[in-house]
Amino acid sequence: MSEEATVDRLADQLGTYLDTSRINQVRRAYYYAEQAHEGQKRRSGEPYITHPLAVAHILADLKLDHQSLMAAMLHDVIEDTGIPKDALSEQFGDPVADLVDGVSKLTQIEFRTRAEAQAENFQKMTLAMARDIRVILVKLADRLHNMRTLGPLPYEKRQRIATETLDIYAPIANRLGMHSLCTELEDLGFASLYPMRSRYISQAVSKLRGSHQEIIEEIRSRLEARLAERGLPGKIIGREKHLHSIYNKMKFKQKSFHEIMDVYAFRIITDSEEQCYRILGAVHSLYKPLPGRFKDYIAMPKANGYQSLHTTLFGMHVNIEIQIRTEEMEHIANNGIAAHWMYKNGESGVSLVNQNRVNQWVKGLMEMRERADDSLEFIEHVKVDLFPDEIYVFTPKGKILELPGGATPVDFAYAIHTDIGNACVACRINRNLASLSQPLQSGQTVEVITAPGARPNPAWLSFVVTGKARSSIRQVLRTQKRTESVELGKTLLKRSFNGLDRSLSDISASQIDSVVQHNQVDSFDELLSEIGMGNRMAYLVARQLLSGGASAEAEAEPHKGRSGAPGSRSPLTIHGTEGMVVRFGNCCKPIPGDPVVGVMDSGHGMVIHSDTCSRLPEMNDAQGHLTHLKWAKDIADEFSVELRVELERQRGIIAEVANAVAVADGNIERINVEEQNTHLSIVSLVVHVNGRRHLARVMRRIRNIRAVTHISRIRH
Repeated sequence: MSEEATVDRLADQLGTYLDTSRINQVRRAYYYAEQAHEGQKRRSGEPYITHPLAVAHILADLKLDHQSLMAAMLHDVIEDTGIPKDALSEQFGDPVADLVDGVSKLTQIEFRTRAEAQAENFQKMTLAMARDIRVILVKLADRLHNMRTLGPLPYEKRQRIATETLDIYAPIANRLGMHSLCTELEDLGFASLYPMRSRYISQAVSKLRGSHQEIIEEIRSRLEARLAERGLPGKIIGREKHLHSIYNKMKFKQKSFHEIMDVYAFRIITDSEEQCYRILGAVHSLYKPLPGRFKDYIAMPKANGYQSLHTTLFGMHVNIEIQIRTEEMEHIANNGIAAHWMYKNGESGVSLVNQNRVNQWVKGLMEMRERADDSLEFIEHVKVDLFPDEIYVFTPKGKILELPGGATPVDFAYAIHTDIGNACVACRINRNLASLSQPLQSGQTVEVITAPGARPNPAWLSFVVTGKARSSIRQVLRTQKRTESVELGKTLLKRSFNGLDRSLSDISASQIDSVVQHNQVDSFDELLSEIGMGNRMAYLVARQLLSGGASAEAEAEPHKGRSGAPGSRSPLTIHGTEGMVVRFGNCCKPIPGDPVVGVMDSGHGMVIHSDTCSRLPEMNDAQGHLTHLKWAKDIADEFSVELRVELERQRGIIAEVANAVAVADGNIERINVEEQNTHLSIVSLVVHVNGRRHLARVMRRIRNIRAVTHISRIRH
């Protein structure tokens, strides 16, 4: 068929939902593109214009608006023919030129396996979707036609395009609710990546189809008879299983091919929501429903706007999966967000509920993009949102919130508002106090308890699943870490000045600016943060500030400093609540009362060790590596201590040790029994205490147990 005939066929198709003036605008875009691509060929040898025309056909099947179809015709013009965006604006107006420009920018994106490049490109795609979601619809249609015509391309390029399709484009189509396009992309990608597996599954499906036909017809006729008996209108369609989804179930759910294919799937399309529920009652009276397999997506639609009733029945010795929905729900299920540009009597009929859902998703992507420290972190957050397995929970006021499977009360808190997530301290699930890390189940009512001044706990990152929660927590922790490192850096710098018998207030603003420039940092706060994080020595920075910058390096040799002056030995006070930039060594587990020193760990801040710790680096105090510390008097925090207890083996002796610790107001974190011989056991236990005095009390209580022969504190 010639291109002219094909464009006439497209015009006939558009005539079913567009008026003549708009169809003529699409024709004009076609002739413009035909001229622009004159002489260009595809790999298959066909004229290049066949590709934009095919993309426009795909979008016409989705009943997209005339601007999207014009952009489909022109989508390769900017990139392949050198015609600038301004020329397209003059000819076809800004909206079309913006769409073409957006698609061109996405086309330049190559999702390589290099994670960094892939993540950067995904950010660009997010921005394009945020400006106009139609950009991604044109791009998806472009990708679908490219996947249909992959054959002539070299093997490596086919593999790259197929991988990219399965990793990025098919999930986006799914997230936008475009089921038909998504499944075709998945099956084409699967066939290209694994041709043998695809062929094998396809042949097995065809073979089974014949033997299953009898059962399928029997079930269909029974369902039709039951609907007719109740006077319910309904069109019954058998659902085909897609090759990629069969393969995934076999691979990830460890199901055999026959297990998957022994489920018979039907879809019933009816006129109204009310009829959907009536039909549900009718099919449940025909076959027994399986408990826990009913899902009502009409009352609680999925994030991409999908609505339907799902139920699984058992009859004729097989499982029967049934989806019940209206014509409109069927259209939205297959075409998703594209359904919003459907023209009804010349007007754009938009389903606002679904439009808002997609806008909400894209807005969420943009928020995560702003919070993420780098593009890799961003794509990690987004992957969760591209592959959701939804649960639905309620706020105390009855509002429904949708979250991905495995979400916790912390995810719920952040889904309500970032500030609520940040201030969250506890929660109630169905009115009972519950752990913040407990995975939520559909139907639960969740209440978040907040406290003023509360801050996110770094441990939350190990169990939250939503991108919003993860990116919000990381942002707060980054800010907190910076504030604390600036504070610690300032303290260390002041101490170094004391050692040189000077004060930070003696230093002029010009001297500070000079040292900031010399160290190639943006501000004095950043320089203090670098000191607090252990990346720079406070002593050297103090010398630079005193001598005005660059020349300080030469003077900063230890023997010229006055680090032995009384001021430098004045110890810093440790309160135990310094936060993220001050940590306690796991080797010696220091507690209040132990003589301690601080060691700067590059990039991580200060680590506090007992001054007798065997792992203490042998560094010269004068070089500023070791900082002398003292404990504050009013420390209320708990600290971990490891104890080694030798005792005679007796029935109930471990309970007696645990009781002794509890009587002394200690908490046991971990207890481990190593059998020594038939008479003696060695127990290693980690207990929480407030300081040395409290530890002495705990040890005394344990020592008083008659069976205990020896007790000592372990320091590695």
